[in-house]
Amino acid sequence: MSTAHHDVEDLLRELAPQVLGTLVRRYGAFDTCEDAVQESLLAAALQWPETGLPNSPQSWLVTVASRKLVDQVRSEAARRRREDALALATPQSALLACAADDMPASDRDDSLALLFLCCHPLLSAPSQIALTLRAVGGLTTAQIAAAFLVPEATMAQRISRAKQTIKTAGATLSLPEGSDGAERLAAVRHVLYLIFNEGYTSTGGTDLTAPELSAEAIRLTRLLHRLAPEDTETAGLLALMLLTDARRPARTGPHGEMVPLAEQDRGRWDRGLIAEGVDLISRTLPRGQVGPYQLQAAIAAVHDEAAHAEATDWPQILALYDLLEQFGPNPMVSLNRAIAVAMVQGPAAGLDLLAKLESDKRLAHHHRLLAARAHLLEELCQHQAAARAYREAAARTASAPERRHLTHRANRLENPA
Repeated sequence: MSTAHHDVEDLLRELAPQVLGTLVRRYGAFDTCEDAVQESLLAAALQWPETGLPNSPQSWLVTVASRKLVDQVRSEAARRRREDALALATPQSALLACAADDMPASDRDDSLALLFLCCHPLLSAPSQIALTLRAVGGLTTAQIAAAFLVPEATMAQRISRAKQTIKTAGATLSLPEGSDGAERLAAVRHVLYLIFNEGYTSTGGTDLTAPELSAEAIRLTRLLHRLAPEDTETAGLLALMLLTDARRPARTGPHGEMVPLAEQDRGRWDRGLIAEGVDLISRTLPRGQVGPYQLQAAIAAVHDEAAHAEATDWPQILALYDLLEQFGPNPMVSLNRAIAVAMVQGPAAGLDLLAKLESDKRLAHHHRLLAARAHLLEELCQHQAAARAYREAAARTASAPERRHLTHRANRLENPA
């Protein structure tokens, strides 16, 4: 794809939530507005690389989307009342007289309200993710389906149901206040966190990572941080993403094989992202409102600042995990803390903690627990038991790169020669 196409794609993703926010605020119908915006984005993606950018890209998109929305409503006789309301709300001059790029752009940014709307509590997490990526991220249904390894028709149904749920609930483009606002902001952060994680380590498929998802999660979290600059957990989430994604270049070998953290070439880590993440979390932590994302970012910073694996400050990491566990039970936090205990107190101590975690149904047969046990058994030179645990872990992961890595570990222990 040419540089011009890349530039247009980046611009459209940036403008997508602003254009949709403008239409939803003006007309109120989220489902039809979202469809109209998608059509305008497609038209721009096809036209702009050839003709160049209009004088006001955002106004062009708003005008074209408005026209498509009116055309859509007018074509449906069963929705005559909506057509009347829309016609009254929209001056004819806005639809007929002015050029698409002559409208002044609105100085109001509804992106944050749109994020809240896409993460409505009535929606399931998968629906929140899909709707956020389409409505706020500007991704097409086909792109989202490909990223999550599901048929396009399946993803289209998921997005359609999500929009219908919002419509039925009568949800509006508004910023919630008080405790409801804090809860909804936490939901938005969680959705962005899930998108990033799926991009950083894909739960299935042939590739270890889906970089387009992680990049989109970082972009949207930057947007959220800009819109809510005083929220320390949003800053912590952004720092966590930057510090984690900095390791991406070293996570796979020349043939796409998985490379564990301790074995990565740290010279390939993105030092720019690390510096930005460290600076962000260093400015956020002293403010005193410490939360889980900030603590995870601090842990990532300790890893990233170590010159080599042996220089990692594991006692500090263990102390941070101790603090993180105070925010409530989380099986993955407990699993990671057990690994930190093993690094500080020895593999036997880590295995004792892993044995206790086996009673948690969420972790009992999880491949990460089995892989951690295999690694610690290997550290204790219990090679046959470790090989069995590696193979069991390999059988339980849907990720092909992880399966190959775990199987390779087992083969190496069973056949040292």
